[in-house]
Amino acid sequence: MIARRSYLYVSVAIAAVLWFLMFSPWTAHWFNFWWAMTASGIILTSMAFAFGDTPFSTHLFSFRRGWGWAYELLLGATIAVVLWGVFWVGNKLSQLLFDFARPQVDLIYNMKSGQSPSMIAALLLWIIGPAEELFWRGYVQRTLSSRLSPLLAFVLTTAVYTCVHLPSGNFMLIMAAMTCGILWGGLYYLMPRHLLAIIVSHALWDAAAFVWFPF
Repeated sequence: MIARRSYLYVSVAIAAVLWFLMFSPWTAHWFNFWWAMTASGIILTSMAFAFGDTPFSTHLFSFRRGWGWAYELLLGATIAVVLWGVFWVGNKLSQLLFDFARPQVDLIYNMKSGQSPSMIAALLLWIIGPAEELFWRGYVQRTLSSRLSPLLAFVLTTAVYTCVHLPSGNFMLIMAAMTCGILWGGLYYLMPRHLLAIIVSHALWDAAAFVWFPF
């Protein structure tokens, strides 16, 4: 039990360091963001699989087979569409309320400059989006839920997920991370058997928000 807890703390600390390196204005220029994010996703996924209490196959595929696959994909796509709509409304409102909102959003999109949109979409769909859910919800929140109350695990995971974006100094990015953390963490709290759908929603939303239908 102590060793498992230590693994969790170390894993979260490593994630925090990786996010600091990628988003901090002092270090972000050292890396190509998309390849650094991809490498970080692989590291997070590896830790989730290595340190999780139970085999991920049991957790990921706990739904009924057959039509269960189609249901998970449809549910994930629906969640992604709803979240995109939430962000579309939030983007419009933030621009009305804050003069700094659009410039900060543009800074986020500037990370795509000079990169292939198809490459970014592929990385978000197949590595970055799934990796974040496997780690934050599938490993961190799930592990905390087995030791604390599921509600407290949701709150703590969402708080940490938000805080690792603080080094960016970008208010809009931090608020976006908090919103996403609340939604995906809340969904996992309410329906932990549908982690696959949550992973699908994260991957699709990432590709839609950054490449296909940017705000």
